[in-house]
Amino acid sequence: MKVALGIGCDRDTPVETIAQAVDDALHQAGLTATDVAAVASIDLKADEAGLLQIAAVRGWQIKFYQAAELSEVAVPNPSEVVRKYTGTSSVSEAAALLAAQADMTQLLVEKYKLRGPDGRNATISIARITQ
Repeated sequence: MKVALGIGCDRDTPVETIAQAVDDALHQAGLTATDVAAVASIDLKADEAGLLQIAAVRGWQIKFYQAAELSEVAVPNPSEVVRKYTGTSSVSEAAALLAAQADMTQLLVEKYKLRGPDGRNATISIARITQ
């Protein structure tokens, strides 16, 4: 099965926290990194060092979407806190769904959130790619 990851994170989240969140979410879905065919986030994270580092290490290209694009996607867990900081109520779920070209029925992991030992949060969503 091929899947898309949607990744959201606090500013300056270390790569270790993002990697742990990704690995936990993949494990939760019974998947491995080899199942990942697409990775996406919000354009506000295009310069996020930890996010760029995990993509480089794992050989993933990240697609960055604008808040307006993400806000058009129906998601099961919208957040007003996320909207306050990003301009959209969903980053990880919406990004995963856009990257998978799927609707929310294809979410395998809706919104897995991990707070690392550094106090920073990473949020991962996983959507099945059906095309």
